[in-house]
Amino acid sequence: AHTRSSFQVSSMTKERYNQCQNINCSHTFVTHETFVRSISTPKEAHPVQPHPTNSGQAALAL
Repeated sequence: AHTRSSFQVSSMTKERYNQCQNINCSHTFVTHETFVRSISTPKEAHPVQPHPTNSGQAALAL
């Protein structure tokens, strides 16, 4: 299925309008996506420099 549109119901829930991608079906339905809990909390991230391109120029890291 493909999400056609969505909107925020609350700070923890998003409502999605979905449609089957099979042209002979076209089933359309609504789902709710809700955040329940974190399994692992984020750690401190150390940014890394991107790999240089084939031209030898490095991409600008912001």
